[in-house]
Amino acid sequence: MNFKQLTYFIAVAEELHFGRAAERLDMAQPPLSRQIKQLETDLDATLFNRGRSQISLTQAGERLLERGKSILAQLDDTCLEVRRLGQGAEGRLRVGFVGSATFGILPNIIKSFRANYPEVNLSLLPMNNAQLHRALISREIDVAFSRPELHDSEFITKHLLEEPLIAAVPDTLEVNGPGGLDLRTLKAPSLILYPEFPRPSFADVVLSYCKTMGVDTSRRVWTMDLQTALSLVSIGEGICVVPASVGTATRNGMRFHKINPPLGVTSLSVNYRLDEQGRHINNFIRIAQSVARKTI
Repeated sequence: MNFKQLTYFIAVAEELHFGRAAERLDMAQPPLSRQIKQLETDLDATLFNRGRSQISLTQAGERLLERGKSILAQLDDTCLEVRRLGQGAEGRLRVGFVGSATFGILPNIIKSFRANYPEVNLSLLPMNNAQLHRALISREIDVAFSRPELHDSEFITKHLLEEPLIAAVPDTLEVNGPGGLDLRTLKAPSLILYPEFPRPSFADVVLSYCKTMGVDTSRRVWTMDLQTALSLVSIGEGICVVPASVGTATRNGMRFHKINPPLGVTSLSVNYRLDEQGRHINNFIRIAQSVARKTI
């Protein structure tokens, strides 16, 4: 039995008339009758009681009608689910991101995506750049927000925005002048850096900028993530260089200051695999770029 035969059978079973069933199926009656007879032969069961003026379903026919309608309904549901997955209307999307992205545009990107595609299940996974790279290679995540880009011939990178670096300092630190904090005037400050492993990382970007400017970085405090670094700043353990968007969040025990002269900039990018052409990923990238353009 195939799906065409099942469709023919259901039409006859519901109409209980070969002529009306043939009209419904837009076919001639003789081939329809042959198909039903062949189906009965294949199943070794009589499906219809055939009288001179009417036909009726046998017990076997009643059971096939019941099960057959369920089978076709499941097929329709499956086609709909597959179609919606192909359109990106539902499914799963796994998003990896560096911690600092949560202070900037990432929350707005997530809100916009959820508003447009509420049936897509989002998994949000904080990672550092090295972890993002490995997870994208191994297909453990679908897209990755990194600072700056992830370098790999298998990745496509879309730059979203650039922002200056600022200083997170304990609220007990006196900063003279309205122009911002001159890191060169600090005498061997304790510089809180993250992540410690793996390297190179955002910490190396900060150290490189400091070296170029002539900032003393001999006293270093290492930690694994941004939140821990900010906690250490708030209790007076040192200062931390962070993206400007981090300064939009207030935190007890610390203040944020512009760095003058400017230390440098950091960029946020979204990365995905070159061979990944899923509709929901493309929709997510499109929304991310749209939100970024509105932010700039």
